[in-house]
Amino acid sequence: MSEKPYNENAYNGFAYCYDLFMDNIPYDMWAEYLYGIFREQGITEGTLLELGCGTGTMTEHMRSKGYDSIIGLDCSEDMLMVARDKDIPDVLLIQQDMRELDLPYQVDAVYCVCDGMNYLLEPQDLQKVFDRVKRFLKAGGVFVFDMKTRHFYQDVLGNRMIAENRDDASFLWENEYHEDTGINEYLLTVYQLEDEERDLFSRYDELHYQKAYEPDEVRQLIQTSGLECCEVYEAFTKKSATPDSERVYFVVKNK
Repeated sequence: MSEKPYNENAYNGFAYCYDLFMDNIPYDMWAEYLYGIFREQGITEGTLLELGCGTGTMTEHMRSKGYDSIIGLDCSEDMLMVARDKDIPDVLLIQQDMRELDLPYQVDAVYCVCDGMNYLLEPQDLQKVFDRVKRFLKAGGVFVFDMKTRHFYQDVLGNRMIAENRDDASFLWENEYHEDTGINEYLLTVYQLEDEERDLFSRYDELHYQKAYEPDEVRQLIQTSGLECCEVYEAFTKKSATPDSERVYFVVKNK
């Protein structure tokens, strides 16, 4: 592993077949769970901000819940190009690093799912995001985000290789978890069909890094920003997270 891992080249070539390989993700269930949390907190209308919107699949599902508009933020231009092709109504897509979040107005709620926050590799990066969310989230607004856990990276994913083949694309995922730093490193090699007649494939190699954080550390950073951590749930339940949780959801409020 490099001394200073950085996700500079993540989701470039992979962006164009991301939806193909993520077709097993129950986005409708994820969106309903997220909407349920917002509804409990009284956020049933207004403008949402999605951090790490990617190709816009979750954006589409949340837009269907009846909110006035959604701002989708992502640092990958390639992912945003795919999202723009979906032409989702009342959605503004912006290329921006979430650590440097800058909006023309405040929003009613913010969310970040599909491990977007795990891509922040240093506590100060998380702190920057919480500080920026505090600034652009209305008083009484809610910030909901998920995170994969140390248990998932270490005991479930571990150091192994994953491969998947489709008619038009395939990928190899070589995973390595570094217990001393909490950094999960994976090399993603994607082959995508470019010319069917000549059986010509393009190859893309991307190195991704994610970090496992302890919930108490995240809570402290949230509090330092002036936000309030209301709940930490085991994903897709209303049960408190445990050391055996593989993914957790933080429910944060701007007091």
